[in-house]
Amino acid sequence: MLHKITLIPGDGIGREVSLAAVRCIEATGVNIEWEEALAGSDALEKTGELLPQSALDSIKKNKVALKGPITTPIGTGFRSVNVAIRQALELFACVRPAKSYAGVKSRFNDIDLVIIRENSEDLYMGIEFEQGKPETKALIGQIKKDTNKDIRPDSGISIKPISIFATQRIARFAFEYALKNKRKKVTCVHKANIMKFTDGLFLKVCREVAREFSERVSFEEAIVDNMSMQLVVKPNKYDILLLPNLYGDILSDLCAGLIGGLGVAPGANIGTDSAVFEAVHGSAPKYKGQNKVNPVAMILSGALMLRHIKEDKAAESLENAVKEVIAEGKSVTYDLKSDPLDPTAVGTKEMADAIIEKIKR
Repeated sequence: MLHKITLIPGDGIGREVSLAAVRCIEATGVNIEWEEALAGSDALEKTGELLPQSALDSIKKNKVALKGPITTPIGTGFRSVNVAIRQALELFACVRPAKSYAGVKSRFNDIDLVIIRENSEDLYMGIEFEQGKPETKALIGQIKKDTNKDIRPDSGISIKPISIFATQRIARFAFEYALKNKRKKVTCVHKANIMKFTDGLFLKVCREVAREFSERVSFEEAIVDNMSMQLVVKPNKYDILLLPNLYGDILSDLCAGLIGGLGVAPGANIGTDSAVFEAVHGSAPKYKGQNKVNPVAMILSGALMLRHIKEDKAAESLENAVKEVIAEGKSVTYDLKSDPLDPTAVGTKEMADAIIEKIKR
């Protein structure tokens, strides 16, 4: 079967790790026709836009995309291209597995968690009011009138919407994911003890959805700050973590730390019609073109993509090859060596070569 898939290489190290992943995916024998589209700095240079409509149209047409890392400026400039893609395509579910691999330096060796994060709402919706603007002053005045709470006049304000609809959708996704992947428990992570009407609503709706699945998947609740502690003390207690957008982003990085870092952390953003697969890590522009960085997170994102398109045998072959190469510890990048200065460390391309050799063996 021929699969038509959009490829967005990204910027910084994006193109290097994306092309390494493409080579490894193709080595499994799956028949893929790639349609390259641009987003990020490369797109800005060539089209004058950070996220051209043509890239979104390509994903809408093909339904599936593999996307390399794209730089997000901090504090100023454009909002995240990654977030814009998720919002434009309604990719409401962010799925980030955190799984231990033998040979990766970590304090733990038997982690197998999945973060499922609501992707469309919460503070990442980007409803913000800039300090000093007339509309911000008006909002502060209205809040004072409605709640009798004083907000300092020199404040910036962000709005945090959480709805019944979006929470039902992500909660059902989490429980259905658990059934499909033979997972046993979903833990709803929240701050409902403080944010009664947003996180409180998220928790209430998750409880309601959990009852529909109570005979097949167990359910529990955890406050986000306590969960942060529990994850670094006894992470093996947990299976699937279901979270609103901001907490999901933060704790997915924490869980990546449990397995040795972002270099082995894949990700998927899934909607009703489309899905985009991408490494959790950023674009690391200072390493661009050096053939140095670890391609594993991007390759494992490719394995998630293969499972999504029902090429399960190919996905298993790809993941097993990655496991073997990491466990052997020979043809791996510097960050996967016990000593990062080890002169036997290989480059991005050479590690991909080693993985391909395992696939074809």
